[in-house]
Amino acid sequence: MSATGLALAPDAAMVLGIASTAMPFARTREEEAERWLRVLRLHGEVGIALQALGVSEVPLPRESEPVEADPARPDAVAAVTEQTVRIAGERGLHGVGTVDVLLAVMAVYGEDFDRLLRAHGTDRDEVLERLGARVRYSEDEAPPGS
Repeated sequence: MSATGLALAPDAAMVLGIASTAMPFARTREEEAERWLRVLRLHGEVGIALQALGVSEVPLPRESEPVEADPARPDAVAAVTEQTVRIAGERGLHGVGTVDVLLAVMAVYGEDFDRLLRAHGTDRDEVLERLGARVRYSEDEAPPGS
């Protein structure tokens, strides 16, 4: 990310690094979104907020029917990283943190991530409020750069 002029905070680097090892094992967008949430829950400012809201590390129970894999998904980590840099730049920041990664995940996964947050007993607005994030999105409004 140095080519963008934005510094990558250690917690954000950790999230993106761990995600890059976890995503190849996800078979669907929903599984990717869940992996992002589990990684974000453990790191940085976002991790503190998610834990305070009661978001657990435990994966949600799966339906008993096998899920067919999505055949042609773009590289999830590359998509989130690109969006993360764009959002941090549009927010006027000189560095990239876990809040930027969260906002990027919300932009990339949209309703899939929102459903996951609801299943864990929270929602996008509550998470952003807990973070004190000034960036808010309505259901119809896309995050910056999407």
